[in-house]
Amino acid sequence: EDLGLKQEILAQAESKAHNKQVFASNTSALPIARIAANAKYPERVLGMHFFSPVEKMPLLEIVVTDKTADWAADRAFRIGLKMGKQIIVVKDSPGFYTTRALAFFLAEASLLLEEGSNIEEIDGALTDFGFPVGPITLMDEVGIDVGIHVLDEMNNSFPDRVKLPNGLDAIQKSGRLGRKNGKGFFIYEDGKKVGPDESIYELMGDDKRTYKFVPAEDIGDRCVFIFINETIRCLEEGVLNHAYDGDIGAVFGLGFPPFLGGPLKYV
Repeated sequence: EDLGLKQEILAQAESKAHNKQVFASNTSALPIARIAANAKYPERVLGMHFFSPVEKMPLLEIVVTDKTADWAADRAFRIGLKMGKQIIVVKDSPGFYTTRALAFFLAEASLLLEEGSNIEEIDGALTDFGFPVGPITLMDEVGIDVGIHVLDEMNNSFPDRVKLPNGLDAIQKSGRLGRKNGKGFFIYEDGKKVGPDESIYELMGDDKRTYKFVPAEDIGDRCVFIFINETIRCLEEGVLNHAYDGDIGAVFGLGFPPFLGGPLKYV
């Protein structure tokens, strides 16, 4: 997730390109237009956003800018079909659709943690709602460094709406990357999650933070409703072409409960 590095690699690739090559980035949050800002062939630059683990997650989010040629998007779509992916095509914007909706979801879960809810309560409320994993576990799986980068990007893009807890900086400075280095919101032994790391509460400002019971239904509503609101905004702004794309993206890429049909179907 390094804009300068992506631009540098794109320039190197373009210098040896023939006239049919398409350049795709798997960035989670950086707008494709910024990656292509200095591109020699901006009409051939787009996003192909895969989801981790790629071999298991069926979604492919193709991101097109105002300059992306239709033939380039069509080629990316055909490649995605050959891979057997469920595909949505979205308009370029900060976080596209999936990362943007997910970032608001994770930010709200982080605020609940700072306000006094416990890790198990937050994750349990969302798995009870129907998500395969809770948001705190998800931050460990994605990587805390990547998660905080995405949240910062969203905070810069939507400062009037994104509220981040103060403790995230302290968590990052503590060297926690999540599962990939065995240190995160949870404790890992031999690569397996064994339970929440109680010391995380100190990093979240435990001198001011006191345990506060919040009913599971309220935790679920806060996280899910902000996810839904951002999905609706993406539809209104034209980031999503159709409500169906919002539901496909949420179910196949973000783990929204399939039995609810997706966030817009749920509404």
